[in-house]
Amino acid sequence: MLLSIIIPIYNEEPQLEEILERVYKVPHEPKELILVDDFSSDGTRDILERYRARPNTKVIFQEMNRGKGFAIRTGLKEAGGEIVIIQDADLEYDPEDIPAVIEPILKGRTDVCYGSRFIGGLERMAIPNRVANWLLAKMVSWLFWVRITDEATAYKAFRRNVLDRIELECEGFEFCPEVTAKVLRLGYRIPEVSVRFRARTVWEGKKIGWEDFFVAVKTLLKFRFVRPRVFSKEAEPRL
Repeated sequence: MLLSIIIPIYNEEPQLEEILERVYKVPHEPKELILVDDFSSDGTRDILERYRARPNTKVIFQEMNRGKGFAIRTGLKEAGGEIVIIQDADLEYDPEDIPAVIEPILKGRTDVCYGSRFIGGLERMAIPNRVANWLLAKMVSWLFWVRITDEATAYKAFRRNVLDRIELECEGFEFCPEVTAKVLRLGYRIPEVSVRFRARTVWEGKKIGWEDFFVAVKTLLKFRFVRPRVFSKEAEPRL
């Protein structure tokens, strides 16, 4: 199965080449990289220009800064894979964990799978961030009657036809709660596998903040009680 790896990027010049080279080495074929630059103002765009000629690579430059969610939505329009996974452009997540996240989908056991930092190797995450992530995971568990340990993980993998069933509205970091709520409302399970995580600080380029926590809470509440618009019934949940 073709794997589409969507990488939303904003001002990630210092480590961008390293993370891209590590993603190219992910032992799954065939795969394609969808690189979406969200109007970076550092040297990110110059680096991405050099990747345009790489095989199985699509580089998209946004005309204005719209946020991570909008960048993912843009990448989805160009993704041709039967499986889609999101990869952050920093070095917090280890691309070597991608095969583990997509394996349950490849084996036909599920249509959605998340990589959980909280059942994996978690390093350097600040206490406030741990609390916020714990609260969001508990909120999903309570609202949707499921057990989930890491709602806000970047490593979210889907069969493409699952994503084709829902309409995403996100602009920023609310992609995570929105897509989680909508796939759960449609009856999909979200099994989790262990992934490694090494948090970076604001000084190292971390962009998510406390205001995004409250946006996530609002998003989960909104889509718990608003049934998502369904575009197709081709991908019925695997129960």
